[in-house]
Amino acid sequence: MIRDDETLELLLDSVRRFVRAQLVPAEQEVDRTDEIPSRLVEGMKELGLFGMTIPEEYGGLALTMEEEVRVVFELTQTSPAFRSLLGTTVGIGSQGLVWDGTAEQKQAWLPRMATGEVIASFCLTEPEAGSDAASLRTRAVRLGDHYVLDGTKRFITNAPYAGLFTVMARTDPAQPGAAGISAFLVDAKTPGIVLGRPDRKMGHAGSHTCDVVFEGCRVPAANLLGGVEGQGFRTAMKVLDKGRLHIAAVCVGVATRMLADALRYAMERKQFGQAIAEFQLVQAMLADSQAELYAARCMVIDAAQRRDAGEVIALQAASAKLFASEMCGRVADRAVQIFGGAGYTADSGIERFYRDVRLFRIYEGTSQIQQLVIARQMMRAAQA
Repeated sequence: MIRDDETLELLLDSVRRFVRAQLVPAEQEVDRTDEIPSRLVEGMKELGLFGMTIPEEYGGLALTMEEEVRVVFELTQTSPAFRSLLGTTVGIGSQGLVWDGTAEQKQAWLPRMATGEVIASFCLTEPEAGSDAASLRTRAVRLGDHYVLDGTKRFITNAPYAGLFTVMARTDPAQPGAAGISAFLVDAKTPGIVLGRPDRKMGHAGSHTCDVVFEGCRVPAANLLGGVEGQGFRTAMKVLDKGRLHIAAVCVGVATRMLADALRYAMERKQFGQAIAEFQLVQAMLADSQAELYAARCMVIDAAQRRDAGEVIALQAASAKLFASEMCGRVADRAVQIFGGAGYTADSGIERFYRDVRLFRIYEGTSQIQQLVIARQMMRAAQA
């Protein structure tokens, strides 16, 4: 749902200009240094991008789902590392708090998230709990007016500079599955938190992940998300459902950029006396990419509109994430092929995108998990 076309277009235009003038020229610098320059972080803060999904009463933009994905379409026509810096704050790091937090918890954290002062991270994945999130082993034991957290979280995005961790931990050992899991808001300055060495990754230079280890970490009972035990897994699933649609929009944005670069190169590169874009086999790769990109974009917008209308979109979100992430990988592969030898070199930029987009089929639920979600939703609907 778009609340005001004119206001949204002003925001989209501001994001487009920022991406083209500031982010795109810095792509190689970020890839080389593995750091996002502070000037660009400040620019994202000034645009209000850290507060995209945070309610207006806390200083955010309170974008609807459709407005959010349309902004993401524009923001991600550059290195996905830029979006990743704010992605955990606008998504999995804040939305559990927005939906299930107490009034006091929201007031304590959301205003600082909206300005980008506090980066939020989401601690769910563990060394032995990834796709099977209900099997997590991190424990939270109540001792008076505190909980003591012990456990290790893995591949936590933005952990090196997070100010707040939303941590999923088991509070009821008698409940082996989802029912025994609770969510905690943990200040990153709390004693007992140890950060692991930053992960060396295939792509996404400038976006940092690492282990987060909790060793006797004492968290005030008031930081139990929503003040209720046993609701953590439900919160996580709500957050991930929305996050999958967000990532699908990321895939659309990045694929849009890659296809534009591939088309421009094909029209400029000459072989046998003509631009390679005149060759029908090259045209086929361009056409297939455009058709799949259009389909993915339509899926994302449709699912977003359904969510804004109050529908449960577990099936649509999983479908969009599955299709868009796989589509993005195919577009990347075709783009490298169109660039030929140049596409295999770092200077082209396509080689970087090729490495970056491989992650999209893994996080926020692998493609195989999306297939399971889709099939189970289909069976539930058939039995209803």
